[in-house]
Amino acid sequence: MNNAFFKLHLSVLLAGFTGVFGKLITLNEGLLVWYRLLLTSLMLFVFLRFSGRQQKTALRDAGAAGGTGLLLALHWVCFYGSIKASNVSVGVVCFSTVGFFTALFEPLFNRRRISAREMLFSLITIAGVGLIFHFDARYRLGIAVGVLGAALAALFTVCNKRVSAGRDTLTTLLYEMLGGAAGISLLLPVYLAFTGHSFGLPSGGDTVKLLLLALFCTFFLYVLQIQALRGVSAFTMNLTYNLEPVYSIIIAMFFLGEARDLNAAFYGGLGLIILSVALQTWTSLRSAAAARHEIRLRKAKEQVYARGLKT
Repeated sequence: MNNAFFKLHLSVLLAGFTGVFGKLITLNEGLLVWYRLLLTSLMLFVFLRFSGRQQKTALRDAGAAGGTGLLLALHWVCFYGSIKASNVSVGVVCFSTVGFFTALFEPLFNRRRISAREMLFSLITIAGVGLIFHFDARYRLGIAVGVLGAALAALFTVCNKRVSAGRDTLTTLLYEMLGGAAGISLLLPVYLAFTGHSFGLPSGGDTVKLLLLALFCTFFLYVLQIQALRGVSAFTMNLTYNLEPVYSIIIAMFFLGEARDLNAAFYGGLGLIILSVALQTWTSLRSAAAARHEIRLRKAKEQVYARGLKT
C-alpha cells in the first residue's frame, strides 16, 4: 500500500512538471505537442513490443481510441498555448475548470441528470477563474485558451472511459497517441500558418526537454498510474490528482520565479479554486464513508438472515 501511494504521489509530481516544460521549450505549442506525441508513441511501441504486453485490437476500437487521442492532443495544444500566452500558474488554474465541464458533459453522454452539487462546486472554480480574468487583463488570451483546453480535457475524460473499458490501458494509450499524432499532423500546417510560425526542428536544448517530457511526464507517468491503481482505488487517485495544480504552481514559482508576476486577483481566484477542491474532496469522502457503512449494514443483515434460516 505504501509503495502504491509513493508511486501515486510521484506521478502527480511528474504531472506538475508538464506545464514547466511547456514554458521552457521554445517551440510553438503545436510543434511541441506534435513532437511529444511522436516520441511518446515510439516509447510505448518499443515497450509493448519487447515486453510482449501489446494486445490485438479490433480496427473499430483502434479508430475510437485514435479519435479520443485527438481530443487529448487538442487539449495539450490549448494547455501549452495558454501557458505560452500567460504563464504556468494561469494555465494550470484554467485547467482546474475541467471539473465544471466534466460535470456538464458526463451526464449528457451517459443520459443522466446533472448533479446540482457537482455544478455548484464547479461554479466556485469558474468564479475563481473569472476573478483572475476580470482583474488581470494581461492574461485574458491565455485564460480563454486555457478554459477551451479544459473543456477538451473533459471531453477526453468522458470518451476515454468508454474506449478503455475492458481493454489494456497501455495498448489503448498507444492508439490514442498515434491517433493524436496523425490528427495533429494534418492540422499542423494550417495551425502554423494561422499563428505565423513555420515548421522547424527543435534545438539541442529543446530536444532534451522534449525527451524528458515524453519519457517522464507522459510514458513513465502513465505507467506509475497503472501500478498505483493496483494498490489504491480510482477514487483515491482522483482525489490525489487535485493536488496537481498546486504542485505545478509551486514548481513554477521555484524554477521560473512566477511569484513576482502574480497579483492579488490571482491569489483570490486561486483561493476560490482551492475551496472548490476542498468541498469536493470533503463530500466525496463523506459519500465513500456512507457507502462503506451501507455495505457493512447489508452484510450484517444478510448474516442475521442466514443464521435465522439455519435455526
